[in-house]
Amino acid sequence: MVTVRPRAILFDWDNTLVDSWLCIQEAYNRTFRHFGMGQWSLDETRANVARSLRDTFPEMFGERWLEAKDVFYQSFEAIHLSHLRPLPGAQDMLEDLRARGIYLAVVSNKRGQYLRQEAELLGWAGFFGALVGAADAAQDKPAAAPVHLALRSAPVAAGPDVWFAGDAGVDLECAVNAGCVPVLIRPQPPQPGEFASHPPRYYLENCQSMTALMAELWVPNAPI
Repeated sequence: MVTVRPRAILFDWDNTLVDSWLCIQEAYNRTFRHFGMGQWSLDETRANVARSLRDTFPEMFGERWLEAKDVFYQSFEAIHLSHLRPLPGAQDMLEDLRARGIYLAVVSNKRGQYLRQEAELLGWAGFFGALVGAADAAQDKPAAAPVHLALRSAPVAAGPDVWFAGDAGVDLECAVNAGCVPVLIRPQPPQPGEFASHPPRYYLENCQSMTALMAELWVPNAPI
């Protein structure tokens, strides 16, 4: 497989660029306690959280989903900035990609308000042409709408020159729905049949692996 240089890379946020699992677990468990429900372990949180709240809470809480939404967001807002931790190599990767002239944006199922607060706190907002969160577009991931919104000011439209890098199936599905290149970035390689309907074009172990791949692509006579 020939790897060509991307003109734009869209990133998921949580657990692609920042480590959010403990924060997400605590916000969910505070919500579950409010409703007298059983709580999730960290493994259960990892297995169950990917789609946006507006897509999942009606299924989880039925007619009381709006109440659950308020409890969750109150819980999350109280702790998310204190729990914020960039993943190793993430800032170096973003600096490297920007220096190569690649358009960067984020497409997340985290509420846009919180996404942008976190990017500002880390000093990363300037890396991105857009920071698109849940409810910023007409639909959330895995729909293509947030991808098109993120690329509104980009020099390239959704297509084979745009990579979408994330740690979950919803990210790969979103990439496929938008006609972009799906890239899985997480420590665990894809398991047989795990992403049968939307397999990753490329698998990268971590942010450092993305940086190393870009270095390979920018050597003289590399495919462009």
